[in-house]
Amino acid sequence: MEVLDTSVVNVSLPHIAGSLASTVDEATWVLTSYLVANAVILPITGWLSNQFGRKRLLSAVVTGFTISSLLCGLAPNLPFLIVCRILQGTTGGGLQPLSQAVLLEEFPPEKRGTAMALWGMGIVVMPILGPIVGGWITDSYSWRWVFFINLPIGIMSLVLINLFIWDPPYIGKRARRVDFWGLGLLALWIASLQIMLDKGQEDDWFSSHLIAILAAVAAVGFVAFILRELWAKEPIVHLRLLAHRTYAAGVGLVGLLGVVLYGGLVILPLFLQILLGYNAMTAGELTSPRGVGTMIFMPLAGYLLGRHFDSRKMMTLGMAVAGLALFGFSRMTLDVPVHYVIWVGILQGCGMGFLFVPLTTTTVDPIPLHEMGYATSIYSLTRNIGGSFGIAFATTLQARRAQFHQNILAAHVTAASPGLSALLARAQALLTHHGLNPADALHAALGLLYGTVGRQALLASYLDVFRAFGWIFFAGIPFLWLMRRPRSARRPGAAAAAH
Repeated sequence: MEVLDTSVVNVSLPHIAGSLASTVDEATWVLTSYLVANAVILPITGWLSNQFGRKRLLSAVVTGFTISSLLCGLAPNLPFLIVCRILQGTTGGGLQPLSQAVLLEEFPPEKRGTAMALWGMGIVVMPILGPIVGGWITDSYSWRWVFFINLPIGIMSLVLINLFIWDPPYIGKRARRVDFWGLGLLALWIASLQIMLDKGQEDDWFSSHLIAILAAVAAVGFVAFILRELWAKEPIVHLRLLAHRTYAAGVGLVGLLGVVLYGGLVILPLFLQILLGYNAMTAGELTSPRGVGTMIFMPLAGYLLGRHFDSRKMMTLGMAVAGLALFGFSRMTLDVPVHYVIWVGILQGCGMGFLFVPLTTTTVDPIPLHEMGYATSIYSLTRNIGGSFGIAFATTLQARRAQFHQNILAAHVTAASPGLSALLARAQALLTHHGLNPADALHAALGLLYGTVGRQALLASYLDVFRAFGWIFFAGIPFLWLMRRPRSARRPGAAAAAH
């Protein structure tokens, strides 16, 4: 439900803006506020669980997420909704790393693949289903039910937490000192970075003084935060975990996964709506088969990991298949058949299913259990920041390449272009036949020609983005082999005996 809430609101923004008497640009703060609050809380979840106890913290964030969802649905105006979204993002940010840490500690290493396969379905599939669910709820009922649907899930979760979750003995040991400097610097650079990435393309990036200032604050704050956490005796984020080569490589790779996953989730529906003319609901339905492929292959990946299959080979196959699917998207045309989009999406989902589960289990394999909460916090933060970079990269590259391709195409459409005069003459004759006078028909024919050039430029720009994402995946494959094979796979009996 928490991951769903990062994408389900997107399609409801026009309805929210109209209902609360605001513009769509103002309503985008409903998204930005959630992402910023979510990102700030993610990396300190491990520290918070040590301070207050994991079960107590998990109950608190589920309660806060549920209550804030109710308040969002009841919001009478936009400022109240934004405040409630900040609360929802703050409490929701703890759900991913906490739930992941619980599962990784509860299951022995050889069974973590199965656990992560089930857990990962929510992380990978829900952003894909978000636009469909949001569109259906908004069209059929009201945008307020986008938030109200969280209530029964939250209440049920609280009951199950109280029945089945308990703290291991090393959880709940409070730090003698609270690293307020680290906490402040963390909030400063993450908030600046998220707002910069969310608003950058809208404000034309560094031509905006605000974006330039946010970038400088994020850079300085990040460096200061790193130095502070490495120097502090009791840091709130355990950056020294990155000394494990396998963990460091996995954190970097999950950032790449976030770039491609979330960037693709934005760019494919835009392609389907803007160039192929589908409505938002249909575009979401054509995007969803990617989730089908993921749901099929995630359990298979978990099973193979339980059989001690080399996770690095699985990840290599997954990245290669997903990369090939992205190159498949880069070959689409303006008359691409629906079944092509569906099958290429399924192929990409299959690759993602073979990538996500082994990446998670292999990344945390060298981490001691008492550090698992800190490890999953950094891992989740990197994936989410990668997603923010991916969305910003995709939208910016598409806009820049569209202008580039339009300039190239327009330079070749001149009076000396072969066939241009004949094409204009045919279009002018057709329009004249439909009642326009020759002068107006010529202007209309030129307009049609300009529209054709613009559509072809847009098409080429979207294909460039898909191609870039494909190369990102292939470029990440060598880094998979920096990771060591999981201990349970190297010594099948050792992990079970130790557990």
